Amino acid sequence: MAQEFLINFTPQETRVALMEQGVVQELHVERIASRGIVGNIYLGRVVRVLPGMQSAFIDIGLERTAFLHVADIWSERHAGDSPKPIERVLAEGQNLMVQVLKDPLGTKGARLSTQISIAGRMLVYLPQEKHIGISQRIESEPRRELLRTRVTQLVPAEEPGGFIVRTMAELASDEELAADIDYLRKLWAEIQSRAIGAAPPEVLYQDLTLGQRVLRDLVGEETSRIVVDSRENFQKLSAFAQEYMPNVLPLLAHYTGERPLFDLHNVEDEIQKALARRVDLKSGGYLIIDQTEAMTTIDVNTGGFVGSRNFDDTIFKTNLEAAQAIARQLRLRNLGGIIIVDFIDMENPEHREAVLAEFSKALARDHTKMTVNGFTALGLVEMTRKRTRESLAHLLCESCPTCDGRGEVKTARTVAYEILRELLREARQFNAREFRVVAAPVVVDLFLEEESQALAMLSDFIDRTISLHAETSYTQEQFDIVLL
Repeated sequence: MAQEFLINFTPQETRVALMEQGVVQELHVERIASRGIVGNIYLGRVVRVLPGMQSAFIDIGLERTAFLHVADIWSERHAGDSPKPIERVLAEGQNLMVQVLKDPLGTKGARLSTQISIAGRMLVYLPQEKHIGISQRIESEPRRELLRTRVTQLVPAEEPGGFIVRTMAELASDEELAADIDYLRKLWAEIQSRAIGAAPPEVLYQDLTLGQRVLRDLVGEETSRIVVDSRENFQKLSAFAQEYMPNVLPLLAHYTGERPLFDLHNVEDEIQKALARRVDLKSGGYLIIDQTEAMTTIDVNTGGFVGSRNFDDTIFKTNLEAAQAIARQLRLRNLGGIIIVDFIDMENPEHREAVLAEFSKALARDHTKMTVNGFTALGLVEMTRKRTRESLAHLLCESCPTCDGRGEVKTARTVAYEILRELLREARQFNAREFRVVAAPVVVDLFLEEESQALAMLSDFIDRTISLHAETSYTQEQFDIVLL
């Protein structure tokens, strides 16, 4: 299936939409403010060595000096050997190539390592090592050995450096692995050449931008076009492709139309839909998607869909359509972890098998690692999808300050009764002349109309004046009681 990438650049963020048959399948967003510096490589200068802590502070050009522990200093040593004391390895004023392991947080500076690793699409390059390792997520021993053999054959024995084989390499061809090896070696050679003659603090390598990662990781044989709406970034991506992946260069195109690129392809509308809880199906049925800390649940409903034959046929057709829609929503929203799908109950075993087969077929277009366990005894489909990045909702949204993420608020009547109880409590504690209730207009209106008698009865009971003040800035659950 032909794929097309749309890349929208603004000074604050980059957004990428993966299109198939004119429909958005995936959305990727990167914001400049939250990019972080993990993976960046710097030429730093040792500012201070602390033998008591076996650590050192390194100036890499940030507001605060970065932190390097002796355990993160790479050196050729045999298994079981303990690291040399840091004061015998580093000296103040010394220049040092380092890589960021953790971003600065609060008052803490970034954490560093001198063991360099550069991630590619299929492999991670370790220029100081000599071995070839396999990702722990690849559990099958025969597969691990096969991958180790294939990569060993592609890496000349006399060439320096080692590799870690990533999970994506399981499905890669020898040509793709060889291209990744060439890309990583070329990148390391450039980093080394920049370090020669550089004056610290100096950035030698920054992790790739979203646009560059799209070219490296997502573009494949099915990609027909990559459309970029910024001339400056089109030129940058063209230069990157020319240097590292010339086969991608002909696919790049610069969009110069008047209408915004994402508007032209209805991507903005799809982003809004991808943040909604309800997803309507063409047949009249709909999905309800709820994302929680523990898992994501997806409920399928027939809605207004009435089949032409019978109710079983209606349910079957709705579930078949839902299977396609759910597979797309998982990619579009980037939902990961445990996912429970509640298809409409089907009594016919053949229908269940057909829906499961359709669901598995639709999921096959998703390159993220997944496991689908089929229908449980309760008629639910359990599955997992690997978390590769933040979900779209977590990236673009935050918990509602009114309901605190519950998705619902207390009714005005519930809040009014809470206020009555609080007035009684405070009247017993404080000897005030008057109690003023400050609340949302809808709550005050309730006290002035339907609950006016309850308020008057309480005022008589506590023998105090109770006045009301409507505050438009208050949420429905918010109130204060002021003692006068």
